[in-house]
Amino acid sequence: MTIYRRVALIGLGLIASSMAHAIRANGLADSVVGQDSDPEARRIATEIGLVDEVFDTAAAAVEGADLVVLAVPVGAMGAVAAEIAPHLSPDATLTDTGSVKQAVIAAVGPHVPENVHFIPGHPLAGTEHSGPRAGFATLFENRWWLLTPMPEGETAATARLRALLEGMGANVDEMDAHRHDLVLAVVSHTPHLIAYTMVGVADHLRRVTHDEVIKYSASGFRDFTRIAASDPTMWRDVFLTNREATLDILGRFTEELFMLQRAIRMGDGDLLFDYFTRTRAIRRSIIDAGQDTAAPDFGRSVPKGTTPAADEKKDRG
Repeated sequence: MTIYRRVALIGLGLIASSMAHAIRANGLADSVVGQDSDPEARRIATEIGLVDEVFDTAAAAVEGADLVVLAVPVGAMGAVAAEIAPHLSPDATLTDTGSVKQAVIAAVGPHVPENVHFIPGHPLAGTEHSGPRAGFATLFENRWWLLTPMPEGETAATARLRALLEGMGANVDEMDAHRHDLVLAVVSHTPHLIAYTMVGVADHLRRVTHDEVIKYSASGFRDFTRIAASDPTMWRDVFLTNREATLDILGRFTEELFMLQRAIRMGDGDLLFDYFTRTRAIRRSIIDAGQDTAAPDFGRSVPKGTTPAADEKKDRG
């Protein structure tokens, strides 16, 4: 079912390229166009036929679009919004895919014309891969897409955007922007920071142990490296723009770590067992909620007869 006449994707990385595939696969728009500041990304998008047309500038891409999606790093959204504002169609919807919402609203909001519906959003889906070739149509299936509508927003425009996202397979929910940033600091931002830190420690140790850390990496460290392989520009902007919430959760994490450190030092096996039992239950809850799989190796191994592309689909999130 066609929901939008023309969708413009600004930034052609994993999320936007997956949106292009999902929208076209499900017939959700008459046409999908795109733009990226990187000439190589534009070349690849054109080569693989990712969208119907690729533009050199964001201003040109949004002309005539009734849905515009900002899929660029959070730190760049304000400048892009200022560029496209005079070219947005009346009654068009403008949304984004940023992992932080208060900073995006502050950066983008002042540039949005009164006759344009601004509905900030954030898909809780992804892989460690990036670029126009990284996308696939099923990335959003059974994944949450959070919307943080503006207080003065029109409910009909939000309902229309929700229909598109659900048409791509996403579960859609709405929440306040402040609460979004706090929740994401817990479930995404701080875990990524910890992963980057652990890989950094291991890299330092590897130089001392002559590559054994890499050679003998078990699943725990391997999963840290998978998370830490995410786009560095995006995560730099996330931590700088969601600073307060991330520092709050990081402080709580440090307190818990000190508690466990003391338990290990004092030989308090009961405390460690109770703590690990309680936190283990959270993993079961995530599986029960359908947000991951109980398959061996978290479903990330490539069974005989399948392809790496199929495995990548399992590895999203």
